[in-house]
Amino acid sequence: MSTSRRELLRWQFDLTWSLFEFHLDRLQPDDFLWQPAGLCWTVHERTDGLWTPDWDETEPDPIPVPTIAWVMWHIEWWWTVTLDHVQGRTPRDRTEIRWPGSGEASIARLRDLHDEWVVVLDTTTDEHLDSPAPFPWQGDPDMTVAHTVAWVDVELTKNVAEIGQLRLLRHART
Repeated sequence: MSTSRRELLRWQFDLTWSLFEFHLDRLQPDDFLWQPAGLCWTVHERTDGLWTPDWDETEPDPIPVPTIAWVMWHIEWWWTVTLDHVQGRTPRDRTEIRWPGSGEASIARLRDLHDEWVVVLDTTTDEHLDSPAPFPWQGDPDMTVAHTVAWVDVELTKNVAEIGQLRLLRHART
């Protein structure tokens, strides 16, 4: 039996998402802003009620440990921009992506992005997978949409592992 590239990429995504759901279903309200270290990146509520993430244009050394809220904002940012590129929309700027202010709202937003991505995966063709990658490798002729889809799976897997580890550490310490 032969499996198409699209089917394999979808299977890989579904596997990663099932691991994510395991952690999403177990997150508690106090998990999201828990700061596991002194050097930590998180999200902050501004006086106008909007939430903004800690950010530096150059990666700091040492790298700050993120909060779950920050990682969830980070997923929303890269995934939203990826969807914009893949669907031919004008990509939003990082500063336009805000953490919604609660874990419940953040989980809902990530599940919406999941649903939007599934539509992309289910409607893509081999021809589309072979087309030049609009993101994150703009201009590299060797990178294709298939590379972008595979990158989403890897990036999501990494972020899911980070959230899972932060959740486990917090509960182990309490």
